[in-house]
Amino acid sequence: MSMPDAMPLPGVGEELKQAKEIEDAEKYSFMATVTKAPKKQIQFADDMQEFTKFPTKTGRRSLSRSISQSSTDSYSSAASYTDSSDDEVSPREKQQTNSKGSSNFCVKNIKQAEFGRREIEIAEQDMSALISLRKRAQGEKPLAGAKIVGCTHITAQTAVLIETLCALGAQCRWSACNIYSTQNEVAAALAEAGVAVFAWKGESEDDFWWCIDRCVNMDGWQANMILDDGGDLTHWVYKKYPNVFKKIRGIVEESVTGVHRLYQLSKAGKLCVPAMNVNDSVTKQKFDNLYCCRESILDGLKRTTDVMFGGKQVVVCGYGEVGKGCCAALKALGAIVYITEIDPICALQACMDGFRVVKLNEVIRQVDVVITCTEPQSTVLSSFQTSLRTPELTWERVRSQVDHVIWPDGKRVVLLAEGRLLNLSCSTVPTFVLSITATTQALALIELYNAPEGRYKQDVYLLPKKMDEYVASLHLPSFDAHLTELTDDQAKYLGLNKNGPFKPNYYRY
Repeated sequence: MSMPDAMPLPGVGEELKQAKEIEDAEKYSFMATVTKAPKKQIQFADDMQEFTKFPTKTGRRSLSRSISQSSTDSYSSAASYTDSSDDEVSPREKQQTNSKGSSNFCVKNIKQAEFGRREIEIAEQDMSALISLRKRAQGEKPLAGAKIVGCTHITAQTAVLIETLCALGAQCRWSACNIYSTQNEVAAALAEAGVAVFAWKGESEDDFWWCIDRCVNMDGWQANMILDDGGDLTHWVYKKYPNVFKKIRGIVEESVTGVHRLYQLSKAGKLCVPAMNVNDSVTKQKFDNLYCCRESILDGLKRTTDVMFGGKQVVVCGYGEVGKGCCAALKALGAIVYITEIDPICALQACMDGFRVVKLNEVIRQVDVVITCTEPQSTVLSSFQTSLRTPELTWERVRSQVDHVIWPDGKRVVLLAEGRLLNLSCSTVPTFVLSITATTQALALIELYNAPEGRYKQDVYLLPKKMDEYVASLHLPSFDAHLTELTDDQAKYLGLNKNGPFKPNYYRY
């Protein structure tokens, strides 16, 4: 399955530098990023060209980092009771046991488990579809015998997924895909419940890889399924434990970066197991990107800046699903919104929705807010961080996730989340959205684990359309929605099965 070409994007940081020429020294700009792919570069010693390159229209170029961007992206830590700075002792140096006497975990503080359990219980209230799936399938135990090693954001919502997988018969070992994302009390609750979890908020780079290795490398236990967010876990098993990798029955990947890396492995003939791309499922694309960002963008911006957006001039870089959601929310509050785009189709959509499509340098001197919503985030972010991390610029921390970047003449911008994920670092994501993603992941794991031999070859597959529709149907009762059923004559006329799928794979929703 071919992947779209990656295209270089404008250097946002260079344009911000030009903003210092604004005559009004009191003018502030806010810089935020809302994407599904993260940011800070971590170097890995091995040469990983098959993981760090993908085709472009001018040949092939390297991504700006050797592991998935999600490992360093800020995530939903707003609800966490603790901060990584509250205890300087590394969890790796602590001896902790849960109430059952087990020490098969490494978290910040096991004593926070009770608080984490309350967070998980709150999340369950708005994840009714996943809970419904748990109740329907736990009697059959469709994941009995599955040994799942996972690397995702560890939040209350993810904990509901992990405990669902355990209820369906799986054994799970888990680490965090993001060094900032872990809710420490939730990790403690999972450890108290018997899940082998290795994660805490504020991990170092060495900690990050150590946690992944502790999940994979355990005597008497060998993973046969992988659930990944960003591709770092898959990368580690592929490079460090090739014999384990060859025995994996299936990989489920939910991120843009991780999916790119799987396609690269497949193209190079090095993917020896079937993999499921849930990132491009309809339910995830629409709900995790469009509808989620339509709500979370304003939450993140207002929590960090206390700004009224009526009349503010905002430029949004990118008009994909994320950009569409952000623009709809900003426009509803009366903001004047400009769009930058490289894709003529997305640009035309922006025009038809009433937005002006411009080049960044045409408006950078006049706008109040700059928001990047670009998927090939590495190009923009690398340029952005390089441009602002220079000796002549001063960084001043205002509060968590909010910095002033000050020029020598006193002019400044307010930078949110260090240019990383705004909606997941400065606020939270609606639990209902994560229920959709988690349900999709669970069904993909069940499908790959139980698929008869020969159904899936050593390649990357999209989530079956029927499964996508099933995920949506599980969430309809939350709205008291009632589907219309086709009659036999209608189904015959349309050439459809009465129970679906109702759209061909090429249909664009």
